[in-house]
Amino acid sequence: MSDLNNFQPQLTADGSFTFVSQEFGELFHSHFGAKQESFLKFVAPTQLATSAHKPVLRLLDICYGLGYNTAAALQTIWTVNPSCNVELIGLELNPSVPQAAIAHHLFDNWNYDHTAILTQLAFEQQVQTDRLKAKLLIGDARTSIKLVHQLGFQADAIFLDPFSPPQCPQLWTVEFIKQVSLCLDIDGIMATYSCAAAVRVALLAAELQIGSTPPLGRRTPGTVAKKDKGSISYSLLFSALSLEEEEHLRTRAAIPYRDPQLLDTADAIIMRRRQEQQACSLEPTSRWRKRWLLNQGEY
Repeated sequence: MSDLNNFQPQLTADGSFTFVSQEFGELFHSHFGAKQESFLKFVAPTQLATSAHKPVLRLLDICYGLGYNTAAALQTIWTVNPSCNVELIGLELNPSVPQAAIAHHLFDNWNYDHTAILTQLAFEQQVQTDRLKAKLLIGDARTSIKLVHQLGFQADAIFLDPFSPPQCPQLWTVEFIKQVSLCLDIDGIMATYSCAAAVRVALLAAELQIGSTPPLGRRTPGTVAKKDKGSISYSLLFSALSLEEEEHLRTRAAIPYRDPQLLDTADAIIMRRRQEQQACSLEPTSRWRKRWLLNQGEY
């Protein structure tokens, strides 16, 4: 239990709890609300309430963490269609994180019916019931994502939820996101909380179409991505990029992170991007911010 004691619950604004990562120096969730972030940034934009009517639904949860995104997904799907068969793969570096979420009883205030499933997944890394086949792959997601592709797994929804790009650039690179896109069904939707220009350019480089999800507790939106089939149908859940956002993709901030062999350290990836930014002729991001009257902390 010693590793589990490294994680102390932190209250967020919606009454749910999260942890602080000592490694990355960031909260696992928005302090505006951990639970609502899972529902509004990931479950709603991937339209799981609609997809739940399918007989089989496949989910890929990248950076499983405390298990909140998976928890929110299962609750949404089985509320709509209790007989939906769910196939789930979660990728997680540190198994102590989901185990600590269970040990600290973080789902107790969720009014949640599936804690037993999350407990088994956290401690045994697999669950099989009459309506769920779930695996938690432990290790570097850059390695695990290749296995997911080799399995032929085609997700209806992908949750892309690493720590922020400056802290964990390894999982926001062009090369990693291309691997992720190979695991997205032709009609599937990927969602992330990030609106960073570097992330959006990486999604575009993977031949995905992108849109914005509504802001949650702050000005900046999230991002959804779908396979490029010539058009993307926008909804209340996500919208086309604004002119401001389009211009952001033409600034130095839009130089993406690169990791050609999917093996580099965070420092090496950051340094490579910094050198590419210094050599490029794109507009300084500070000028774009000034033009749109943005504060330094936004985007």
